[in-house]
Amino acid sequence: MSTFNYVKCFLKDRNVASITPTSPFGVKRICQKIDFSRAKLIVEYGPGTGVFSSYILKQMQPSARLILIERNQDMYNCIKKTFLDTRVHIFNDCAENVATLVNGQTGQKPDYIVSGIPFSYIPDSARNDIIRQTYQVLGKNGKFLAYQTFYQKDHHLFVHLEHYFPRVISEFELLNIPPMRIYEATK
Repeated sequence: MSTFNYVKCFLKDRNVASITPTSPFGVKRICQKIDFSRAKLIVEYGPGTGVFSSYILKQMQPSARLILIERNQDMYNCIKKTFLDTRVHIFNDCAENVATLVNGQTGQKPDYIVSGIPFSYIPDSARNDIIRQTYQVLGKNGKFLAYQTFYQKDHHLFVHLEHYFPRVISEFELLNIPPMRIYEATK
């Protein structure tokens, strides 16, 4: 997807979290929290143009699977053309349907869920539903790795995550435009 088309998506769809894709520094910082040697199933909410998806796919074991859930039609069309690997399953849907999508596709519990969706733009009821389902669908000791751009109401996501996850860590990645906050919530 061209930069022009990406910016167009950002301007017309408030569910696109940032004016630019995540930087390589941000991608590596978040993906350091994934143990690719044991990960059998990884889910990504809002893959956008696929910067995380590409990195994850290169690191995954040959038997692992990646589920991408993208609600923006233009971005979905872009990643559908980009990711032809049989280990990748792509849905034009929203994170609120993660339980149905994961159970219908694999019947397996994800080890990791990575999310770039803008939680501060989502109504409280939907936000809580996504976080609750994320917790429920994750396997034992599974991790929810969420990142939010700096200008979003980051403290609110931390509070919501604490309602479900026994362990939540928050940190910053400044080498990203805009800077972002990273959340690591462990089941």
